[in-house]
Amino acid sequence: MRDISWLTKRPIAHRGYHDASAGRLENSPSAVEAAVAKGFAIEVDLQQSADGKAIVFHDDRLDRLTFETGDIRARTADELCRLSMRGSDDKLWLLEDLLALVDGKAGLCIELKSRFSRQPSTEWVAGIAAQLQAYQGPLAVKSFDPDMMSLMRAAAPEIPRGALGDGARDMKEWGRASRIDRFALRHMLYAARTRPSFVSYWVKDLPAIAPSLLKRVFGLPIITWTVRTAEDRERAAHFADQIVFEGFDPDAA
Repeated sequence: MRDISWLTKRPIAHRGYHDASAGRLENSPSAVEAAVAKGFAIEVDLQQSADGKAIVFHDDRLDRLTFETGDIRARTADELCRLSMRGSDDKLWLLEDLLALVDGKAGLCIELKSRFSRQPSTEWVAGIAAQLQAYQGPLAVKSFDPDMMSLMRAAAPEIPRGALGDGARDMKEWGRASRIDRFALRHMLYAARTRPSFVSYWVKDLPAIAPSLLKRVFGLPIITWTVRTAEDRERAAHFADQIVFEGFDPDAA
């Protein structure tokens, strides 16, 4: 397993060090460059294109962050990378472009977005794993979907994996999951098969049983997201080892 000590050394910029008023949108090259310049680690998201490429983007749909509409998975990577982001000079970009830009200058915590399909995309995860194995800089992966992390473990066991979760009580987010599935996600009962090396848990749901046990029994560091307020910072200071932050400069706060 690769070293993960970088995860707790510096705050982690949520979707890059973004500021829409300055033309730096989330998950954009500008936001990533700004995080590198500040010496922060970086959290980014990956979505799957129609042709199975890894696109650096958070939403399932294009509407909020681009001038287009529709499902991101309905378009090829070439089509997506021609799209401009709202209020920015940046365009959508690929995982390979992200890795080339960061080039080991900052830690990367990469979230694989999932639709929780009963047949997760083995080829997509394998393609991501191959790119990450060739990358020499500090990195880790995480996903709400334990099947994604199981696939990553099989494809690249040396890449650090995170157990990502929250209380799974928001029915808007988790309404498609059964009560049993929500219980398993809340308590990270999948950890035995995904073998995580850190925990990534929602700050509003800390303290929680699963992160506490994984830290106490296995020594896994707790990274908490997304820290935005003074109250969040105080809670994180009590129950987590590092923050994923947004909307402020931790060095100045």
